Amino acid sequence: MAGADKHKHLDEKYPTKRGFWDKVAKSCFLVLTHICCNMKCIGKENFPKNNPYVVASNHQSYVDGVLIIDYLPKGHFKWMCCLAGADLETNHGKLGRLIMRVGRGIAVDRYGNPVRGLIKAKKEVELGNICFVFPEGTRTATGKLGELKDGACYLAIKAGTPLVPVYIAGAYQVWSRHDKHPHPFKGFMKRKKVRIFVGEPLMPADYDNDAHKMTDELSRWMHEMEDKYWDPENAPI
Repeated sequence: MAGADKHKHLDEKYPTKRGFWDKVAKSCFLVLTHICCNMKCIGKENFPKNNPYVVASNHQSYVDGVLIIDYLPKGHFKWMCCLAGADLETNHGKLGRLIMRVGRGIAVDRYGNPVRGLIKAKKEVELGNICFVFPEGTRTATGKLGELKDGACYLAIKAGTPLVPVYIAGAYQVWSRHDKHPHPFKGFMKRKKVRIFVGEPLMPADYDNDAHKMTDELSRWMHEMEDKYWDPENAPI
């Protein structure tokens, strides 16, 4: 009950407008990321030219959403929001609060009932926003994919939008949940690879508007990417 009271105020607080300094922080972080990491996106042409849509990604690090933002079509960042655990705001200090503001986070109680967060996200998508969802529900503890929940596909179906699958490779090796700070170098000034793979959008009608069927296809694609590219240092791209 105490946890529910702690997170209750977040239902109305988010999503919020980004402030000037939030946008500056995002830009500075991305500049540093490109300097320190060998970054590349494959398939960014698969992002729809027009919003709204839903983005479903695996979750390897604190900053996965910001990494994806860098490759959205021009002008789409201002429409971006995301489903995020309410504890990111309350239990992860200034960095957690900054991530919530930059990502225009919609708070979800991942240890309770996530439905209210999904309803709020549906309304935002219907207003034209682009919603990022991490179907695993939390950052991976091992670097490998966890079980994908139906929330992302449910949201795309209910809002009547495409779902864009994204697989991130290498972010776990740079900044896993077990690290206090990022480790972008694998030797003296040799940058680690981070690769963002964007798949072709999944259309709800192709899966009979069935969230389970759509999630099964999303999971199949994610695991295919993981089998090929989990360690991007061994990939030819």
